[in-house]
Amino acid sequence: MRASIFNRVVKLAALVAATLAAAQPASAEKRIALVVGNSAYRNITPLDNPSKDASLMAETLGALGFTLVGGRAQLDLDKSAMDLAVQSFGRQVQGADVALFYYAGHGVQVAGANYLVPVGANPTREADVDFQMTDVNLVLRQMQGSGTRLNLVILDACRNNPFGSRGLRASDGGLAQMRAPEGTLISYATQPGNVAQDGSDGHSPYTKALATTIRVAGLDVFQTFNQVGLAVKRATAGAQQPWVSSSPIDGTFYFVPPAPAAPPQVAAMQADPLAAERLRADPDRVPLRDAALLSELSERLYELNFDPDTPDGMTRAITKLQQRIAMAPTGEATEGLLLRMRKMEDLKPWGSIVYGPDSSKWGISWNHASRRAAVADARGNCGGAKCPIELSFYGNSCGAFAISDKSWSLVQREGVQRARNAALDECGKAGKACRIIGSVCADGSGR
Repeated sequence: MRASIFNRVVKLAALVAATLAAAQPASAEKRIALVVGNSAYRNITPLDNPSKDASLMAETLGALGFTLVGGRAQLDLDKSAMDLAVQSFGRQVQGADVALFYYAGHGVQVAGANYLVPVGANPTREADVDFQMTDVNLVLRQMQGSGTRLNLVILDACRNNPFGSRGLRASDGGLAQMRAPEGTLISYATQPGNVAQDGSDGHSPYTKALATTIRVAGLDVFQTFNQVGLAVKRATAGAQQPWVSSSPIDGTFYFVPPAPAAPPQVAAMQADPLAAERLRADPDRVPLRDAALLSELSERLYELNFDPDTPDGMTRAITKLQQRIAMAPTGEATEGLLLRMRKMEDLKPWGSIVYGPDSSKWGISWNHASRRAAVADARGNCGGAKCPIELSFYGNSCGAFAISDKSWSLVQREGVQRARNAALDECGKAGKACRIIGSVCADGSGR
């Protein structure tokens, strides 16, 4: 009898210890990050989103156990402030496990070297560059010899060269590829020499995908940046493809580690896995931990017209879906929710209208079996333009596109005439007369 009680106590102690371990911070590593966002340029074209992108990344990294240089995102820095921030970063990473540098803003390549542009830069000749801009190699040198196991350099700076008209020996846009030093991974928002999008909804496509992906448990550093690349490629219809340069890295790094394996439990408490589904027999309110299942959940949310690829988008998308199917709106990614989604009725047909404000091109599609197919068809009818703005609708819904020389609107409603009227009303708020240039229902009626 005593042996039986002792064995139960041992099992209970092991369970408690495992629970406490799971409740500890995601990592005991010393993680240091310098996050910089420059938007308010004084002598060249300002940028709308880098300061917002940097604030989002600082908040996200802080929640993942990173100590931020300066305690927060460093915004709109001039040359002296950038030099001080990088120097402070170099001191703080000494003896750290992981060092991360993130920059959003203007960046240029001059004579094959990459430079980050402070807000006050105003070079009139190539010789001014070293004194008015920050060489990315300076950041890399602060990391070398610091004893870190992993160095991450993240550059959302691959925009058009703002000094191209001043005779600087630079490419038309983008950054040059750099060789990653030992133990270093460099991530560019797009391929070397190419130009990345600044974004039209408050964040760049790259940073939006990055902030979402690094919060997914169980993705190692290479899987993380691969997923970011796929998300950006999808969000920009293939127009932008992030790029990674890396040297061999010792060990495995997770922004959020995998969930610890469940300890042995008595038979009544053991999970009954469904091998084909990778789900438990009774999945309700069991949190999703598996990266593949989380990816499936994200894909299914997208196909159900609840977009997860935004900051905090997964939580918001799940909440909206739960409200639609009369579940408690917790925003939690659970096995029960995924199982419900697998059993949901088909939403087809799908229609889509897409628009590119920069090019004034648009495309339309209808009667597709999935949202992804409808969007691809609509963008294929966009005259070769990127057309990043998307309105997708399904079942009995209809979409309408209204435009004037000052404004535009994309609206969906039940019934094509209601969609047309709503689009004209929304577009007309700018005070200009608008016209409908495209409308259709998901099944192809109402054209």
